[in-house]
Amino acid sequence: MQVSVDGKLLALDAGATYGDLAQAVGVDALAARQDGRIYELFRPIAAEGAVELLRFEDPDGAMVFHHTSTHMMAQAVRRLFPDAQFAIGPANAEGFFYDMQLPHQLGPDDFPAIEAEMRRIAESDYAVTREVLPRREAEALFREMGETYKLEIVARLPEDAEISIYRQGEFVDLCRGPHLSRTGLVRAPKVLSVAGAYFAGDESRPMLQRLYGTSFPTEEGLEEHLRLVEEAKRRDHRRLGRELDLFTFHDVAPGFAFWQPAGTTVYHELEAFSREVQARYGYREVMTPWIFRPDLWQTSGHWGHYQQNMFIVESEDETVALKPMNCPGHCLMFAETVRSYRDLPLRLAEYGPLSRFERSGTLHGLLRVRGFHQDDAHIFLREDQIGSGIEEVLEILRIIYGTFGLQYRVELSTRPEEYLGELALWERAEGELASSLERAGLPFRINKGDGAFYGPKIDVHVIDALGRQWQCATVQLDFQFPLRFHLEYRDQEGKAQTPVMVHRAIFGSIERFIGILLEHFAGAFPSWLAPLQARVLPVSDRHREYAEAVTAELRAQGLRAEADLRDEKLGYKIRAAQADKVPYFLVVGDREAEDGTVSVRARGEAGSAEMSHEVFVRKLAEEVQGRRLQLTAHQS
Repeated sequence: MQVSVDGKLLALDAGATYGDLAQAVGVDALAARQDGRIYELFRPIAAEGAVELLRFEDPDGAMVFHHTSTHMMAQAVRRLFPDAQFAIGPANAEGFFYDMQLPHQLGPDDFPAIEAEMRRIAESDYAVTREVLPRREAEALFREMGETYKLEIVARLPEDAEISIYRQGEFVDLCRGPHLSRTGLVRAPKVLSVAGAYFAGDESRPMLQRLYGTSFPTEEGLEEHLRLVEEAKRRDHRRLGRELDLFTFHDVAPGFAFWQPAGTTVYHELEAFSREVQARYGYREVMTPWIFRPDLWQTSGHWGHYQQNMFIVESEDETVALKPMNCPGHCLMFAETVRSYRDLPLRLAEYGPLSRFERSGTLHGLLRVRGFHQDDAHIFLREDQIGSGIEEVLEILRIIYGTFGLQYRVELSTRPEEYLGELALWERAEGELASSLERAGLPFRINKGDGAFYGPKIDVHVIDALGRQWQCATVQLDFQFPLRFHLEYRDQEGKAQTPVMVHRAIFGSIERFIGILLEHFAGAFPSWLAPLQARVLPVSDRHREYAEAVTAELRAQGLRAEADLRDEKLGYKIRAAQADKVPYFLVVGDREAEDGTVSVRARGEAGSAEMSHEVFVRKLAEEVQGRRLQLTAHQS
């Protein structure tokens, strides 16, 4: 059997495991990924070809690590509370939770005992094993164990589903996996909190206890994570949004933000930036209705594949739906005119309101909302323009994320289980996206089965100042909508041809992107994006007139400035400017008024620089126009 790791080809015996492969190349791996699927190290290698060996630093490696950790947490709880029953226990790259039924209400006083038991399980270094059982055997096993929730889960599985169980020591659990090969790798577990949850989201059922935790291979890793958790709390965009008076939420409109003047300024600056970049590439902005009859959604396929995420309205004995996306409306606009091959690519952009029904329990500030806007665009292409069209979008992505100093990683999300169209078109679309990423020099991983129902997509995850990853941009290649909407253009011979469609948004949701930026910058936006760019602080009332004159000069240059004319001491005004995270505050007193200067202090710096007010205005204008990340206008 021949497999390759990092481009290195190896010959292994038939029946070799992924663990054998890891040992052969000297990699301290946790699991392996092949053809988009993750395998335990104890599993035989599924096929010849490329294999990725996963470490904790890889999100999928961390997920496997945490998946075994959640089983260890359940095992520890079972030892401490033998009557516990378990429902579901998923994991992600950051941690894990387990929903459980207990006669005892867990609280922080219980956490140290659970952690200590988890450490004993790690010290025992149990082998983790996997078994596939016939349905009747699985039902008999969990009936004997008294695991009623596991029996329900088995009953809900499709008839042809593979039913697997995992064992570690005395603990047995129903699980799809994947897992670590042994418990001894989990050296630093931490139980974080407990909350309530309903089984399968059914509020008519008794409430379960959801126990949250995280884990790391080393104590140092856990300590750093807990430090970052505290820093994340300090940067929480919901708190910063209130403190900086950017936005609010009210119960009368759940999932919809109320944008205050300061937040609206940030919002409009982002839109203006997007428009400016898109104009360089020939995008044309349009506006479409935000309510449509079901006919449109039936044509697009959303009525059958996405209706549960839409707001449906009954009016005058008619059903209509608020639009969750712009693409069907743009297809209608394309079809209104006879198009020539010379008209393509046609790039249509829109920033209008969108609405998606999100369950109330999932709403989370700006990061998960029901009402939002996108820097949305659709590109209609000839087939020979696909490669250059995708590469152009990737270039726009590089420009926009680079302006914020954001690093990012890329996934290619492939065909889901439910999809529109022919398999051959999907395979071609996936190949086109992969080739474009390769030509752009962007490394990517395959996210199997997570494409849109109408086409595969490139998903872009930005990495913030705390190393957290947020899914933002998406670039979707779609052969299906042009067919479903009967879109045509005339080729050089006058024959009707079907275009190809690219769906793309770089910010993604503008609301979500602002939430991410708030946490990334801890509320301290660069000067070009800050709601207020400079505040003038007169030392006393007799300097008021000069402060107003400096403020007027800043505003005359299109800069956002104000004078703090309150009857307060200078120290109070300085602390207020710092709390408001204003990029620059200018102190003006007798000397400054006499010399026509300002004493400039930049946000976060103790020292100040004195310069003429004309020089400062010019420096700040240059900084803002250049959309610089760092504050430089205070430098002499």
